[in-house]
Amino acid sequence: DGYRNTNQVSDDYRYQDGNYDAPNDGYYRGGDEPAQDEDAQSDVTEGHDEDDEVYEGEYQGIPHPDDIKEKQKKRAPAVDDEYRDRADLMAERMEDEEQLAHQYENIIEECGHGRFQWTLFFVLGLALMADGVEVFVVGFVLPSAEKDMCLSSSNKGMLGLIVYLGMMVGAVLLGGLADKLGRKQCLIISLAINAAFAFLSSFVQGYGFFLFCRLISGLGIGGTLPIVFAYFSEFLSREKRGEHLSWLCMFWMIGGIYASAMAWSIIPHYGWGFSMGTKYHFHSWRVFVLVCALPCIASLVALKFMPESPRFLLEIGKHDEAWMILKQVHDTNMRAKGEPERVFTVSYIKTPKQVDEFIEIQSSTGTWYQRWLVRITTTLKQVWDNVLYCLTAQYRMNTLMLAVVWFTMALSYYGLIVWFPDMIRYFQDEAYESRVKIFDEEEVSHFTFNFTLENQIHRNGEYRNDKFIGMKFKEVRFEDSLFEDCYFEDVRSSETFFENCTIISTVFYNTDLYEHKFINCRLINSTFMKEKEGCHIDFEEDNDFLIYLVSFLGSLSVLPGNIISALLMDKIGRIKMIGGSMLISAVCCFFLFFGNSESAMIGWQCLFCGASIAAWNALDVITVELYPTDKRATAFGILNGLCKFGAILGNSIFSSFVGITKVVPILLASSALVGGGLLALRLPETREQVLM
Repeated sequence: DGYRNTNQVSDDYRYQDGNYDAPNDGYYRGGDEPAQDEDAQSDVTEGHDEDDEVYEGEYQGIPHPDDIKEKQKKRAPAVDDEYRDRADLMAERMEDEEQLAHQYENIIEECGHGRFQWTLFFVLGLALMADGVEVFVVGFVLPSAEKDMCLSSSNKGMLGLIVYLGMMVGAVLLGGLADKLGRKQCLIISLAINAAFAFLSSFVQGYGFFLFCRLISGLGIGGTLPIVFAYFSEFLSREKRGEHLSWLCMFWMIGGIYASAMAWSIIPHYGWGFSMGTKYHFHSWRVFVLVCALPCIASLVALKFMPESPRFLLEIGKHDEAWMILKQVHDTNMRAKGEPERVFTVSYIKTPKQVDEFIEIQSSTGTWYQRWLVRITTTLKQVWDNVLYCLTAQYRMNTLMLAVVWFTMALSYYGLIVWFPDMIRYFQDEAYESRVKIFDEEEVSHFTFNFTLENQIHRNGEYRNDKFIGMKFKEVRFEDSLFEDCYFEDVRSSETFFENCTIISTVFYNTDLYEHKFINCRLINSTFMKEKEGCHIDFEEDNDFLIYLVSFLGSLSVLPGNIISALLMDKIGRIKMIGGSMLISAVCCFFLFFGNSESAMIGWQCLFCGASIAAWNALDVITVELYPTDKRATAFGILNGLCKFGAILGNSIFSSFVGITKVVPILLASSALVGGGLLALRLPETREQVLM
């Protein structure tokens, strides 16, 4: 009995809870396990269910015994991975990912939908709200900032487009990095960049530096959209994904409403600021820029308390971290439901084969900047490889079709969003010009003008020994008139010109009647003394309240479309939602031919925005679902970057036709929507598929 063969010895040494236990009496007992008392057994297999035999003990880094056997079976071929063909490794990884996708879907269903998802919903909603605010900020501050910075029309146009340019670059770059560095980390970087440069832009005085700050601020916020949707979707089960991603889109609308309300509350109050000498001015519009950074800062702080996406962690082989996060999600939701006793039953999750080689650079290798340069270039190369992967045979057709749909949607939507306010302003200008007062051959002498002259044309007049003191000319034109022995003091003017006039022995003291305002005039013995300092550009007097009201109503009008799309997204599917919404929006465009007044344009704008929002929501959902986890944020970033390029083109093209014709913008927008909507119907439906 004291002698046993090798097989008997191996039977005696049984793996239990990470320790090898052998019989303490030295005798073979035929495989019978020593008896344990009840308390000891409870400690070893806490949460063990006798009915289904599932290992439910608290996870302490020790795998399930059954999983050890599976790993031992796979250990032999793993040694030879470096000698295997890359195609074989990729095929094995694809098989692993498919198994993980279905297992992960079951895990998320077990975790349930509750407090954790709603907390993350509001945290990511603030980030999406910051993206919506960023689109409106520049448009609201331009009427005030143009006076502080003396911006020409070309400067204003560049400032309006630079934000979209930054967002285009940020979407591609930060979206790609999110697939390599993680959703949470890249979203924090994105929000931090936006908050820092938005804050800085409110204090800078020069146009060039302000332009640079808004560019980098746009680059930061551009990464939020692809990361937010990829991040949130990986905590949602299949049956909840379409609806709750659509609810999340509402925060973009809330961002527009927030920006409109803050602009109306702050910018008109010019006393909300301070000055330091004559060079530094901090006016109310700068306060507005600061307030607009608050959603971004709030999201940045709250995000520090949220975990990384477990789906991403599993994709890069971090099984233990992913397991702990999923258990946190499960326990949080169960406690909120009043079922804290329910135990997380998952002990092991499939992890895909790791193919990429990551070489850790030793601290003794080269200088610090050389090591960082290698890391950065390696990461950027991996991002570029992901971009190219989206154009491989497997995804090429879907990527190209989605690209066309995103582009046509952005071209028409952002083009019309700019065109609507410009057309309203054009109607205002037409109405203003129709009320112009014309004075012919008037003769005025020894009179003092100390009040405002507005919207007038004076032809062939004669003004002798008159005084113009402490007054303002607004939209006033003098044609073929004579000024003799007149005196102008402390005069301010806007859109005021003297054409073919004769000015004799006249003094101009402390006025802004600069040389360019005298067109083909003869000045004889006239003197200009102490001209007003500052900008020499005339600015249009905008109706600020109407600008804020139009933006507010346009943002609010998407609320019904958001609600309908959220409720129907999982019922009628993503494809029908995109196609139907875009075709209805195209029909709305044709009604713009009948918009011949301010109220009509505002009404059609609200109708168009309300109809098109469902397509935007469905596009966000289907883009998330069509691509695998390690390419999801990259693909979303590419398509969203293309969307911002379409926005730049739309803004430039549509605004150039204001006051010329309505036919081209309307036909261009409607044809783009019809083409994109019909093409969208050829995309695959993703309503029933799990996240790969």
